[in-house]
Amino acid sequence: MRRIKYKQVRKVQPNFFEYTGMYKDEPVAMQLFIYNEEGYEEYKDVNLQRVQKEISDPNQHHDVKWLNVHGLHQTDLIRELGTMLEIEPAITGDVVNVAKRSRMEELDEVLFFSIKSVLAEEETDVIRVEQISFLLKGNLLISFQERKSDFFSHIRERIRTGAGVVRRKKNGYLLYLMLDAVMENFFITLEQFEDDIEKLLIDSKSEQGRILLEKIEKVRECLNFLKRSVIPLRDALYNLKNMDKDSDFKGFEDTSLVFFGRLHQKALEILDQIDNDLNSVETASNLYYASQSQRMNAIMKTLTIFSVIFMPLTFIVGVYGMNFDNMPELKTQNGYYVIWGIMIICVIGMTTYFRRKKWF
Repeated sequence: MRRIKYKQVRKVQPNFFEYTGMYKDEPVAMQLFIYNEEGYEEYKDVNLQRVQKEISDPNQHHDVKWLNVHGLHQTDLIRELGTMLEIEPAITGDVVNVAKRSRMEELDEVLFFSIKSVLAEEETDVIRVEQISFLLKGNLLISFQERKSDFFSHIRERIRTGAGVVRRKKNGYLLYLMLDAVMENFFITLEQFEDDIEKLLIDSKSEQGRILLEKIEKVRECLNFLKRSVIPLRDALYNLKNMDKDSDFKGFEDTSLVFFGRLHQKALEILDQIDNDLNSVETASNLYYASQSQRMNAIMKTLTIFSVIFMPLTFIVGVYGMNFDNMPELKTQNGYYVIWGIMIICVIGMTTYFRRKKWF
């Protein structure tokens, strides 16, 4: 498992438009959906002039409008879009400043919501991080993505085919579907890590060496990073589901708040799953150290047994290695063989005793 690929971005001043992410070579494009229960219109690769024309059309005043923006490094486009929609620069500036955590903010009938999307890539074992931001004003929902992806492909297909209730709902339900699609990536990422954790649990019982320990620590680091990403999202969803009539933002139907409660519950489930995976990683770490300790104890036991066996032999050899003239045993004709016999009997006797005690 490689280290998380998450660029430490430079913080910028409020109202200062500078893209702080890492996807600066992505092509910039905008797609516009306008729909109601009877039908829909789809515009690909639109410009700001076309966007302004469509969203200001009085015949489409009550229709839901979804503008999706791919690529954030052209900050002038984001600034002009905010100016056209009369959105505070403090909010549109946060769209391109991806260094901030996930959050929700209400300001002058505008709702801003940002979320970190994470996805583990199978080929490189790297977590890719992307900020996705949402702006809601009236019946208009704008989604900002750092790069082109297929997070919302199924939502587009629902709008085109009229499947489900998306075309019968307002933009609050559309925001729910998009947040739900992004949060599914956390479950997909965790499933990939759980496969690695299962392998670590097996290897920790048999494999030795620093490589296994490094794998355990890197998985732990990734899971802690995911946890830090979900906690602010949980808090933002809690605030979103508890929006009441005193809120500045009036763009949601009352029924939409129920769906955001589901998302908050899903965030809690993600955190529970991360905590469970962290416990499994801790178990793998404990198994590794227990295996190391057991292996060390086995080595020390073997060395101790050999030391105990050789202690009487060393004593006998030490005694008869003294250079005294008056040592009668040294003049015995068969003394050499007698001493060898005594030492052999000591070794056999002690070995038999240790085996009966099941010390080895």
